[in-house]
Amino acid sequence: MAVLCVFLTAACCFDYRHKKIPNFLIIMMGVMGACGRFFQGGVWEAAAFAGEAVLAMCLLYPLFKVGAVGAGDVKLLGVTAGYFPFQKILVFLFLSLLIAAVVSLIKMLRKSYFLERMEYLLDYLRDVAKCRQFKLYLQNGQDRGAVGICLSGPVLASVLLYMGGVY
Repeated sequence: MAVLCVFLTAACCFDYRHKKIPNFLIIMMGVMGACGRFFQGGVWEAAAFAGEAVLAMCLLYPLFKVGAVGAGDVKLLGVTAGYFPFQKILVFLFLSLLIAAVVSLIKMLRKSYFLERMEYLLDYLRDVAKCRQFKLYLQNGQDRGAVGICLSGPVLASVLLYMGGVY
């Protein structure tokens, strides 16, 4: 987990500075995680790491598909999930996204466009319900005060909470 924290810190630096997490960093995280699990329990443990990472990415794919999270965020969350015991993955994902939601809420309140964002969300949900199909959340470049946040920080915070015994 210490190695994971080093990689996540690097991911935070890239994410907050450039709004992008490099693929080489995510690949290195995956290689180190798979190697660590291999040395703990052999090929099956390394395969379990890969399976858990892919499962988490599949769970998050719908959020990427509608534009709620970026591809780098999905890959980061997926690879990080591979480091966790299987029974803790959903808790990790939930806490990461919950921390991100709280950060987003604080940001909206500070910039005074909480009501505008909630109105946009309701309009979006009405459109999806009417069309009965998903579409991009921010379609046609209309961001209307969009609140973009970097998920690498909440992911690191969730890992630190796990390491501290919170869950």
